[in-house]
Amino acid sequence: MLTIWGRRSSFNVQKVLWLAGELGLEYEHVLAGGQFGLLDTAAFRAMNPHGKVPVLRDGETTVWESHAILRYLAARDGTGRFWAEDPAQRAGDDGWMDWAQTALQPAFLTGVFWGYYRTPEAQRDEAAVTRAIAATHACLGQLDRALADRPYLGGEALGLADIPAGTALYRYFELDIPHPPMAHLQGWYERLQARPAYREHVMVPFDELRGRLDF
Repeated sequence: MLTIWGRRSSFNVQKVLWLAGELGLEYEHVLAGGQFGLLDTAAFRAMNPHGKVPVLRDGETTVWESHAILRYLAARDGTGRFWAEDPAQRAGDDGWMDWAQTALQPAFLTGVFWGYYRTPEAQRDEAAVTRAIAATHACLGQLDRALADRPYLGGEALGLADIPAGTALYRYFELDIPHPPMAHLQGWYERLQARPAYREHVMVPFDELRGRLDF
């Protein structure tokens, strides 16, 4: 039995739970982080010395960092669907995954979601938030252009490339910020919302995080 540690409102945990849902995997979910604690315990630090979620355990194997877990699960259970045999196709998925982590996530998750939503209003750096919103829209514009000739980032079917960037869309569209029209991005989001695993694991209320910097 697989075990996944992390709270349901964690963005990085949601990526893992979404893929596990798409793969139809059975697993035990241990709530950890935020109000659930556990991250500073010796047992958890033995699994992940960085003290962060998500963490996955599969028998004697422990994997930490969300994208490492995504690749592990895709290789373990998603061959032909989420794990391409063709190295060139796999490299394309890897490119979008790494881009989501190094470009989209800093702009939106760090700059907007943390800088705007999770920071108490009196402590916000409004100029920094404005810059982060612009950077987020630039990233989303790249996605919109990439999706102009395909329904998913990797082609005709949902793949590993869609998971990291796609997880951000629910929070983006729920925030009270400008949403410039991007038809291809909107169509992609609508396709993701139609997936049961996306609705269950990504479209999760996050009110508990408003104005909270403590977890």
